[in-house]
Amino acid sequence: MGEREVDRSVHERAQVTVRPVHPDDAEGVAGILNPIIEARSFTALDTPFSIEAERDFIHHFPTRGIFYVAVAGTHGPIVGFQNVEPFADYTHAFDHVGVISTYVDLSRRRQGIASQLFDATFAAAPAKGYEKLFGFVRADNLPALFTYLRHGFRAIGNARKHARIDGRFVDEILIERLLT
Repeated sequence: MGEREVDRSVHERAQVTVRPVHPDDAEGVAGILNPIIEARSFTALDTPFSIEAERDFIHHFPTRGIFYVAVAGTHGPIVGFQNVEPFADYTHAFDHVGVISTYVDLSRRRQGIASQLFDATFAAAPAKGYEKLFGFVRADNLPALFTYLRHGFRAIGNARKHARIDGRFVDEILIERLLT
């Protein structure tokens, strides 16, 4: 494949259980997130998180938020997670908008894990008052962009020089999906 071509196929669908996150999942969540951060090419996050920081994040996650983990089988290790946080807490004008993030273990990609997380999140979103999901995807992370597009999101803009990773500017693509 050429430099900008991306394999969009899904290999055999992984058998996972999607469930709400618990503070005890902090180590597994950090174990997914930190290698993605350290790769420097998939996310605008640039600083790994300690297990304690992740536990605190989970413990204080917004009540209106949605935070699911995908575990291998029924009780296996965490292989991915997805969360939705309220867009803004300083006004009610955006109460219907959530900001979505999706992370899958680098060794478990293209196994349908993200699809199973999206299914759970889309099912839960209306009960939490969300009518729209919004997100940012690094412009150079085409597999992530295609994953979101495959799940009904559309690209709505390009935020130029939105992040600076290791001294290099990175554009981010703004995406949205209307749920109603």
